[in-house]
Amino acid sequence: MDLRKSLGITPENAKSKDKPKRMIQYVNLKLAALGKPHFGKDSNRFLDLATDLIKNHQEKNRILANYLCPSDRRIQNFIDSYLSEYREKVNLRLPSNTFILDSHGIARALSLPPDKDEFQSEIISSYRLKQGILHNPKNDRRTTKGVFHIAEGGLPIPDDKKAVPKVTFATLLLAALNPPKELLQIPFTASQEKKAELFVSLLLRPVVSPEVPGVSPYKSMEVRFFAPGNLVSNLDFVESIFGNAGDPYLPENDSALDTEHWSGHTGCIILAPHLITLKKKELGLPNISEATDRQKRDGMCWENEDELYNDGGAFKITARTEKGIIITLIADNYFGYSKKEINTNKLCC
Repeated sequence: MDLRKSLGITPENAKSKDKPKRMIQYVNLKLAALGKPHFGKDSNRFLDLATDLIKNHQEKNRILANYLCPSDRRIQNFIDSYLSEYREKVNLRLPSNTFILDSHGIARALSLPPDKDEFQSEIISSYRLKQGILHNPKNDRRTTKGVFHIAEGGLPIPDDKKAVPKVTFATLLLAALNPPKELLQIPFTASQEKKAELFVSLLLRPVVSPEVPGVSPYKSMEVRFFAPGNLVSNLDFVESIFGNAGDPYLPENDSALDTEHWSGHTGCIILAPHLITLKKKELGLPNISEATDRQKRDGMCWENEDELYNDGGAFKITARTEKGIIITLIADNYFGYSKKEINTNKLCC
């Protein structure tokens, strides 16, 4: 494991005062390569030097616009299979042009504008401190009442969880993949007129089975995390716990090529706090007159057309089958849900 790229751990004598400047340059280079506004003036000399390289990268991205990295392809294949009856009606496709957090510390750099010591939105407040960055999400709850929802059509659903019709999960997934523009704005460019709007993604390889020397090697699963740019602080939090597994497009980071250490399981987590504004009727839930007893008990039906899903409260919904892939939508930006969902993925292995 490269401790510098995974957890940001470097030898004491390797620390440099130029690191923040180099990080800003690197983030700007990645934004420019994605065709997004970068931080600072247009006459950035560093980017001018790399103009031809950036144009070459953008053209390759255009040609390969539909190409997904190996882990995302596994997830997309699961979506296509599990929700096959909706493929002709809606475009349920993972974002392929995301800002990839390929090294520890990039998420933290994206969490604040370089020229400001704080960033505030409707769902997060971040502050630059001497020790690093402090993130305060809008919601800091501990209750789990009404939070756990599981889509039908997969593994058996425990009686203490809410059973959700597959059509409702499909509609929620579509909404999660198409968040409001304001939610896509990354804090890094928040202090300027031209703001970058995009998804941010992260690859994690949490260990699910430790090594037993002389008996068996360690086993890890893979987890792909997608978040609208405004929620990049969540990814800063989880990578500091589980470590950054690098660029998912590189062969050395493809779990399927590491058969000795891969458990064979893949997780996908998508942050989508805007889902709490959706109404039950538009999500395909039945009227109470047509609902089953369990749907009535779980609140998976409506009497009034204006009723919000889950009464407008935070929730997370999971789709899973025996294929070893689990997809979770988290309708909140509470950091604890992000961490717990990764641990839940590990327990499902």
